[in-house]
Amino acid sequence: MSKKNRNYIQVSGGEVSIIPLGGLEQIGLNMTAFEYGNSIIVVDCGLAFPGEDMPGVDLVVPDVTYLEENFAKVRGIFITHGHEDHIGALPYVLQTLNVPLYATRLTMAIIEDKLEEHEMNGMVKKNVVRYGDVIQAGDFRVEFIRTNHSIADAAALAIFSGAGTIIHTGDFKVDYTPVSGDMIDLQRLAELGNEGVLALLSDSTNATKPGFTPSERRVIETFEHTFSEYRTNRILVATFASNVDRVQQIVNTAVRMGRKVAIEGLSMVKVVNLAKELGYLEIPDDVLVDIESIRDYPDEKLVILMTGSQGEAMAALSRIANGQHRRIQITPNDVVIFSSTPIPGNEKAVSKLTNEIYKQGATIVDQATHVSGHACQEELKLIYALTKPKYAVPVHGEYRHRKENALIAQGMRVEKDHIFLLNSGDVLRMNAQKAEVTGFVTHGGVMVDGLGVGDVGSIVLRDRQNLSKDGIIVIAFALEHGTGKLLSGPEIISRGFVYVRESENLMDEARQIVMDAVTRSTEGRGTIEWSRIKNEVRDSLGSFFWRQMKRNPVILPIILEA
Repeated sequence: MSKKNRNYIQVSGGEVSIIPLGGLEQIGLNMTAFEYGNSIIVVDCGLAFPGEDMPGVDLVVPDVTYLEENFAKVRGIFITHGHEDHIGALPYVLQTLNVPLYATRLTMAIIEDKLEEHEMNGMVKKNVVRYGDVIQAGDFRVEFIRTNHSIADAAALAIFSGAGTIIHTGDFKVDYTPVSGDMIDLQRLAELGNEGVLALLSDSTNATKPGFTPSERRVIETFEHTFSEYRTNRILVATFASNVDRVQQIVNTAVRMGRKVAIEGLSMVKVVNLAKELGYLEIPDDVLVDIESIRDYPDEKLVILMTGSQGEAMAALSRIANGQHRRIQITPNDVVIFSSTPIPGNEKAVSKLTNEIYKQGATIVDQATHVSGHACQEELKLIYALTKPKYAVPVHGEYRHRKENALIAQGMRVEKDHIFLLNSGDVLRMNAQKAEVTGFVTHGGVMVDGLGVGDVGSIVLRDRQNLSKDGIIVIAFALEHGTGKLLSGPEIISRGFVYVRESENLMDEARQIVMDAVTRSTEGRGTIEWSRIKNEVRDSLGSFFWRQMKRNPVILPIILEA
């Protein structure tokens, strides 16, 4: 894996396939397979958080059925950076697809911490790489290229095969003045463009936004101004735990203003400790204070850095705002800085959180305290100009983001019929002469609920949705063995439908409906068909409740035989 090892595979024939398994219909679940010859490599392995239509689900991971069916071909998983939507599914996917991992130093440290939680660290082959390293992976070679993003050690990937070179940008922006490290390696991207790039898979998250994404350094001025304006207030800052550069800026500003810094939130504590240990974060020993001792410091001498900028229910800021935190309570002298913008889909949660904070008299600052980690339109144009791809495949984003990226590619002289807006599961086969979608593989989201992975399917989810809408009615009664005569009941239990004590007339009518249904399904029959009785009860009672209440509760008949 040496920087000097650049005798890349020249175009020699055959076709390479690009197979997205997630990350094209929503923000998150990023995972793409590349297949050439007898080899498959995978880029990223991210999760998505459940939507409002997934009650009880903890998270969603990609369906890797295709990779499991072709396990003998899979040479490794290559990770672009350490955000959850790119690494969060690894502990679940690696249980059935245990192949080598390749990632840069900080990214791998975050992955190791995640695998440790699942007691999987010792069973996974992990490979730490540096920028410029080239990894032989079966019929592929993969080079890691420096990029800028809202987390350190982000990388783009140059994927070399006999069919040509593919560049996958990962999440990126062009930051000419990064807070730490060097700027994106535009020179290497230009070299690859001169050598010939078959296809470019480019981040689309900010493709709808004109201009350039501001440098991370712009936030420094905002923090300086805010800290100066609120000198006598306690300052709480909520941001992404993974944004190490942002954390560094907050710490630096606190030091200049003579404040101590307390860290709260499990993920924030973990990432700060990892970044300090690896040298990505510099915090003077006398600046950090334990969260248990914050009462020993006056408001004007304290900054509390925490998770929760996206309104997550269990994150530190949400627990504080809801009065569920045992050490920290919001006061009118607090200034709360949201150093992020809501991820699409999180707007309602963030709005609810800010309302709770305002109710307790605190001040909220959320303007200009965040810059994106994703490239805007002019940066995307720059990457197209440098790499000069024959084909463009916009990735990472909703359809509207990818459509705008496609228009940018077209404006940068990529032929219209050489631009592909794929769906997850599509198989795009290409070489220097042609490219077309030739097939479709199993894909989708596998729901994780507690310790269960994949046991919550569409039927279970539909039942949960119905339960959450109209509740459940349980009907219990006993029938005589052989005759089907009603011996006791029916007893009706309602949960989430109506309050039984205040609906006695309705329940009396429902009991009569059940008795009539039992009689119809047992009279004159030589044998007792339990399924017929249950269906008759369910259908009759369902029709009755719809006529009376215009509701469709889940109806569960329970029959005892005596």
